[in-house]
Amino acid sequence: MTAPIRFPRFFVTSPAPCPYLPGRQERKVFTELKGEHSDQLNEALGRIGFRRSQTVAYRPSCLDCQACVSVRVVAGEFKPSSTQRRDIRRNSDLVVTECRPWATDEQFDLLAKYLSVRHPDGGMSAMDELDYADMIEHTPVTSNVVEYREPTADGSPGKLVGACLTDRQGDGLSMIYSFYDPDHEGRAGLGNFIILDHILRAAADKLPYVYLGYWVEGSPRMQYKVRYRPLERLARDGWQRMDSDEQSKLIAEATAPRQKKAGTVEAARGKDGQPVKFPAS
Repeated sequence: MTAPIRFPRFFVTSPAPCPYLPGRQERKVFTELKGEHSDQLNEALGRIGFRRSQTVAYRPSCLDCQACVSVRVVAGEFKPSSTQRRDIRRNSDLVVTECRPWATDEQFDLLAKYLSVRHPDGGMSAMDELDYADMIEHTPVTSNVVEYREPTADGSPGKLVGACLTDRQGDGLSMIYSFYDPDHEGRAGLGNFIILDHILRAAADKLPYVYLGYWVEGSPRMQYKVRYRPLERLARDGWQRMDSDEQSKLIAEATAPRQKKAGTVEAARGKDGQPVKFPAS
């Protein structure tokens, strides 16, 4: 006789400044992922908009704002744009390896370089090797680190130019956090390519979706997520496909030259607010 699955206990964080939209407060509901059913719980929560950070699943629970919207790409129907096709061709020679979730010095050095260029004022910029190891290794679910390396003539491991912490779920791949060499000459579009590679891998494995986390309309650094078609977003009535005309408009806005607006958040916490710190439960 199997033991019954215990319903998880949920907790709510205290309000804190929003990392995405100036002048707003954020609040999160979260629960701990533990035990032999962690994979099933993480997948079930992922389908209703939760994200994983180490051993915690969380989602926004703000009192007066619903700007954070979970989005996922329909992998089997994905149609790359001309720019995305170029990124695939440009980086298709990279050697891609799925590694166990074990932190390495090489990965941390690449992350530090990425953060110093792309998110120098973000909360993750203060991460040390132990913090990084916690982010990668403290996982109660099926996870891996996908590494992207330069090819070599003798087959030895080449230079690490990108990596992504990824959860494998029954209905798709959930991209927890990706980073890459932001200054690599000749490797334009590396961040885009990592997402594209996950979409192609999911489709090849007959997995329906690639979960990209939260899209936040009005937050410039989160707009890259609208560039992948077809895209579904989580609404009150469940997952809904984004209208093609609406998505085309959002893509045009996301790819237009950026102009800094007054009141933008400088000290943001990086993509999807990683790493997330929660009170002890």
